[in-house]
Amino acid sequence: MAKTKIIVDSTSDIPPSWLEKYDIDMVALHVNWPDGTSEPDDTRKSEELKDFYQKLSLAEKLPKTSQPSIKQFQDVYMKALNDGYDSILVLTISSKMSGTVNSAKLAASEFDIPIEVVDTKMASSVVALMAKYARELSNEGLSVKEIAEKVMEKRFGGGFHAIFFVSDFNFLVKGGRVNRFTGFVGSLLKIRVGIYINNEGEMIPFEKARGAKKAYAMILNKMEEEGIKIGQDIGLIGVHCDNMEDIKEMVKLLEERYNVKYIDYANTGKVISTHVGIGMAGFGIEVL
Repeated sequence: MAKTKIIVDSTSDIPPSWLEKYDIDMVALHVNWPDGTSEPDDTRKSEELKDFYQKLSLAEKLPKTSQPSIKQFQDVYMKALNDGYDSILVLTISSKMSGTVNSAKLAASEFDIPIEVVDTKMASSVVALMAKYARELSNEGLSVKEIAEKVMEKRFGGGFHAIFFVSDFNFLVKGGRVNRFTGFVGSLLKIRVGIYINNEGEMIPFEKARGAKKAYAMILNKMEEEGIKIGQDIGLIGVHCDNMEDIKEMVKLLEERYNVKYIDYANTGKVISTHVGIGMAGFGIEVL
């Protein structure tokens, strides 16, 4: 049976235990501060990420972020080759948000083994869910090409969703990662803005809510709008930027409405945190 290595980039906000559990490797993007210093987005440890959140909240000017180099991907491909894998699946953040997919593809052209590089048209923990699904398909004996096709078939068939809210919309405005701002810019103090990722792989603001309870209802309503029917079997990753409190409250509501088959949690990594800001909370959702 073919042995496939699965690789994600660090914006996948993958729960730390999943890297080993589903045999996944991660390639880091970078955070570049205005003073010229740069740091890799290479940790999934909550203590280290909390330090980063603190640094981010105190920053006068936000850092920029950059994609991994071609060499970073070449190094991880070579490691997979040396470890005995005979094919590689790479799941990257949406090309509408980053050029990461280009680095992965250029690196792949140097190798003879089958490497499928997939632009997921998604971001954050949904990519981790897609990687989990890919591993399940791999365990069934599918080829890397078949796995890539089935993952995207499910993605465009409504099998994966990213729905969340940000508590400080200014991060997304300053980072230039959200379009269609109309009606969302202005005084957004204490207002949570709901965001989802559409089929083109863009982050789209869909509603504003003042106060926690209205924000939770906004997320639940959007799930139904996206075709996730009440009572359906789902899997979840609760992903947040220093806001586990809101995640826990929303999980209670989700468990009342849906048959939650599995749930895990993740902090946003450095790159995603830089764009969504402190207080973001939401879910990567797999419809089972």
